[in-house]
Amino acid sequence: MGDPQRAVAAYHALLRRGQGATDAVRAGLRHSDPAVREGCCRLLDHMVDTDSMDELIAMADDPDARVRISAFHALACDRCKGDTCAPGADRVLEPAFRHLASDPDPHVRAMAAELVGKFAHTDARAVTALKASHAQDPSPAVRKKSGWYTPGGAIYERTAPRGRP
Repeated sequence: MGDPQRAVAAYHALLRRGQGATDAVRAGLRHSDPAVREGCCRLLDHMVDTDSMDELIAMADDPDARVRISAFHALACDRCKGDTCAPGADRVLEPAFRHLASDPDPHVRAMAAELVGKFAHTDARAVTALKASHAQDPSPAVRKKSGWYTPGGAIYERTAPRGRP
């Protein structure tokens, strides 16, 4: 995956192998090339298992912004993997709060907002962090995204638990 000419084919080959490639994908998270680490985070978005979750969470602190973006996406996105392996707030909120508040890259902060937003209905700290980002982030895009997940925001309202009749 470190060769740009072969990266797409390698990605799809590993994805087809599924759980049989998990060990190789996890090893790729430690590769010196950030493109390989990023690709491995994207792969884990589709093939993550409980044993890989800690390694994926650790990638949120990678020195390369593209890797952090892919790690936060994989942690926030339930569409590709369902809720079976989704980590709880106790495991992901601290790194998400830290990056939402102070990551130098606005795309990373936006992805951190998405992850924090998953917990806006269940953790008051998430709403507080999102409101602060919505009011103070230097990036208009991050402020907008954070606002979607705060009370009154489109995603917050759409994902609100429904009361019983």
